[in-house]
Amino acid sequence: MLIDLSEINPVYWQWWLLIFSSIALFIISPRARSKNQFFSATLGKKAPGFLTLTGSLIISWVFAKSITNAANLGLDFGIVGGLAYAGYYLSFAVAGVVIYLLRTKGGYSSIHHFLISKFGRGAIAIFSILISIRLFNEVWSNTMVIGSYFGDIGTSEYYWSILVFTGLTLAYAIKGGLSSSIFTDVIQMVLFGLMLFVILACIFSIGELEVSEVINSGTWSMSTGLNLLLAALLQSFSYPFHDPVLTDRGFISNPKITLKSFLYSSVFGGLCIVLFSIIGVYAQKEGMAGQAAVEVGKAFGVGILLIINFIMITSAASTLDSTFSSSSKLLSVDLKFGKTVRIGRLVMIGVAVLGTIPIFLEAEILSATTISGTMVIGLTPVFIFWNKKVPKISFYLSVFCGLFFGLLLVFETFPKNLILTEGPYAELLWINVWGILSCIILFFIPKWIKK
Repeated sequence: MLIDLSEINPVYWQWWLLIFSSIALFIISPRARSKNQFFSATLGKKAPGFLTLTGSLIISWVFAKSITNAANLGLDFGIVGGLAYAGYYLSFAVAGVVIYLLRTKGGYSSIHHFLISKFGRGAIAIFSILISIRLFNEVWSNTMVIGSYFGDIGTSEYYWSILVFTGLTLAYAIKGGLSSSIFTDVIQMVLFGLMLFVILACIFSIGELEVSEVINSGTWSMSTGLNLLLAALLQSFSYPFHDPVLTDRGFISNPKITLKSFLYSSVFGGLCIVLFSIIGVYAQKEGMAGQAAVEVGKAFGVGILLIINFIMITSAASTLDSTFSSSSKLLSVDLKFGKTVRIGRLVMIGVAVLGTIPIFLEAEILSATTISGTMVIGLTPVFIFWNKKVPKISFYLSVFCGLFFGLLLVFETFPKNLILTEGPYAELLWINVWGILSCIILFFIPKWIKK
């Protein structure tokens, strides 16, 4: 007697996808046998090439949280919402150019090397706290997305899926460190591309969505997405530098190859986000509400729901293993707590445990991006004007100014008369406008006074 798959609870198949895909990645991922393999992804004295590095960069940022946000913004604002969120991917181009100059013109071997050389140990301590918060957020904000496909928040299915997923991803991250992360990133990028193609093919064929409907699905106004687009573009000049998942990859390959990879990643990463937001556009057309990707998956049946779920699993895993490897490098190498593979693996375990705690506090997903992005706008002049000679206090004035404006956003205490547009994300936009201007002025004031 044949089994009718459509009658079986899709969660059953989701568990099989989660477990077997994670086990497969553990089996095929390389084992790091040296510090260079574990912290720098150097295999046989060979650094990652252009295609490998580009694929790793894209999938490490096309993560479960971001594609969920992209689909939801497509539901809220049409294709303009997807384009607005894709604005964050200017970060790759900005980081690529700055890191290239830091390496070729400044002779720096890492972000930490640059900061300690120019601004001292105090700057390193503050910067490390900022990026630690970023890494901490990446764990829970991505695993929450996975849990939402297995059960409602607060249910045992929700919590168990998160714990199992985190544990299995941690297992192969421990095995190979950054080598495992980059190796599996390429596989996950290919899977993401294939599955996204299948989903879009179904939406345009079975769902009868027209390209013209996608193009005309949004309104180009400040209140329907442009507030977020401009805020994303502004944050792109500081946002990438507090993400070691991105910046660590800027120092492991040849500078020219690295710059090329970052520039291509900016284009194709943004394109992936826009394409995924079409899922939300379709949900808008059909009058759906809630989580766009989940609702569209349910509308097309178990098969598409499982494909969407698998996309979330692969994208979340790619970010999670990168988070573990970057956390390991931060504490073991950059902060010199012990540059050994053993210490690196212990750090990964600690980050996995601490990063999972907020799951039980029901934190908001999107806030991990928007608020942390505002809090680090003080890094804008630090990196954009990296070659300007300024006193060490310039770093502190700019960074603490950014934190101040970030807190204004958190506590919603920004003066309303300084918000010059209306609609969603207007406050986010203008806090960033005034905040970045203030940070730049404060950054250069000590230099002007000294003159």
